[in-house]
Formats: sequence, structure tokens, C-alpha cells
Amino acid sequence: MKMKTLAVAVAALACGTQTFAAEIFNSDGTSMSIGGHVSVGLGEYFDENVEIHQVSPRINVAGKHDIGNGVTVDAKGEWALNYLNGGANSFKTRLGYIGATHAEYGRVVAGTQWSPYYDVAGVADMPIAFANDFLYYDHGNLGTGRANKMLSYSNAYEFGDGFGFGLGVGWQGKHGDYASRGQIALSTELAGFGLGYTYSGGDVKSESATSHVISANYGEYGSGLYAAIVYGMNDHFFTYEGTTYAETVQLEGLLAYGVNDWTFSVNYESVEDDKASKTLYSEAALQAEYAVTSAFYTFAGYQFDLGNDIGNKENDWWTIGARYYF
Repeated sequence: MKMKTLAVAVAALACGTQTFAAEIFNSDGTSMSIGGHVSVGLGEYFDENVEIHQVSPRINVAGKHDIGNGVTVDAKGEWALNYLNGGANSFKTRLGYIGATHAEYGRVVAGTQWSPYYDVAGVADMPIAFANDFLYYDHGNLGTGRANKMLSYSNAYEFGDGFGFGLGVGWQGKHGDYASRGQIALSTELAGFGLGYTYSGGDVKSESATSHVISANYGEYGSGLYAAIVYGMNDHFFTYEGTTYAETVQLEGLLAYGVNDWTFSVNYESVEDDKASKTLYSEAALQAEYAVTSAFYTFAGYQFDLGNDIGNKENDWWTIGARYYF
């Protein structure tokens, strides 16, 4: 067994958002594919008006090439789609990188990419409509989700049957108010249970902006029982509604069950101003997804604002919609 972080990366070098994409070329160790999804919903989706809205649609083009000696080089470009506003700002970059992977020596990636931090902290970021919001606040600069201009290395090691250990490190150079940043991610997997720890550090506006996250998960999302919890502790790292807080604590929990092409889930998320002992926001969501086929999903979700937010009135959001993977 190889750890999931590396195994999925190797398997999906030329794939889209899911583990499949439309392959348009394959010859002599070189292939190219197009992937992504179009997702449309109806409801109050982070807007007080009931309207048609997008749910994170994207398109990507990926290629891979076997250069010999067990090394595969790959590249991907991915863009967010805006197809509901008359074509204005239709494309926005999500990913753009070149990587090289070896089954034993690991994987190196340079460019805008999903970070090692996210490999650990994103285990609860699974449902289509409402998921883990705190990972995406300034995630490009801080490297908590899709990390801008990152150089990363990851590898997975196995120690006996059913036990594995994963290592990931990432670096981003100085830009604007952000000094050079580094992160490390450690993970382990045993009999369906996963544990992880990640750290990110570097100065922002002369303040040391650091984050420690631990996570645990069990099962496979969409197939039987899946449970995940993420707990983060930050210093000068989390910015909410224009304010960067000196000390914050983050919590995300997800419980899901998949059966007969249905996946039902409940999740909870909160961020606390630990220094002032106040809640920045807290919310919970009930959701259902149905796989009509492997490429076409329908979904419905209702997110409850649990109140006590700082400077923000309470809002409940809901949506029903469909997602088509290509």
C-alpha cells in the first residue's frame, strides 16, 4: 500500500477534478486530458436572494509524459468558470504547475497547486455545497488550500501490511506583505483510520503568522461511514472580514454515510477569537448528494448560522442543484 496522498497524485496526473477525465491523446508514453465540472444550483447561496448560482465550477487541461527511469512528468492548468454573468471575467486561475513523480523517490511540484497543508487539513472538505470555509481565507498566499507559487515535495512510505506514513513539505517565496513561508505535513494511515499534523510559518506584515493543525478521519467519503475532524491553532494567521486576529482556534467536523449512490452528511464549523474568547462564526449544514451516474450528481444542502458571530448578522443558506463532471 502507498499512502493516499501520493497514490492519488500518481493516478490522477492527467485527470480532472475527480479520478476521471476525458483523455484526448495517448501515444508513446505521452497523454493529455480535459477535466473539471459544471455545477449549478438554485437557492440562497451566500446571497440573500433566491437565484441561480454557481458551485465552484472549473475546467482543466492536464498532460503527462514518461521520461524513463521510473519518472513521470506532468503539468496541469485549471481555471474557475464564470458562466452566469454574461461572460464577464469568465476565467480565473485555480491551478498551474509542473510536477515530477517517482514511485520510490516521491513527487516534486512547482507552481500553483493544492498544498501539503491541505492534504492534512482538508479531510473534512468533502460535500459539494457547504464544506470547510476557513481553509480558503487568503489560502493562495498562506498556502492553506491552493497555494500560489509553491515548491513542494511529498512522499509516502509503507511499514508492514496496512500501515503507511506520508511526508509533505512546501515553500513559497517573499511577495508583497508576505515573507517567505514554509510548511510541513505529516500523516499516517492504518486500517482505514488516518491521522495528520501540519504546520505553516512565516511573517506577514512583520508579524509571525503560524498555524498548527491536527486532523483525524476514517473511511472513504461516499462509501459507507466517513468521519473527519480538523482542529487548528493559529497566531496572526486568520483574517476575517478585514481583521487579522492574534489568536484563533478553528474546528471542523464531518460525519457522512454513503449507500445506494446516496451520500448524507452533517458538518459543523467554527472559528474562535481565542484571545477574546469570542466566536467569529459558527455554522452547521445538512446535505444530501445522489450519484445519478459516475459523472452526474444532484445535491441539496441547508446551512444553519449558529449565531454569536462578530459583526455579522445571522444568515441561513440553502441550495439544490446538479454537478456534471467531464
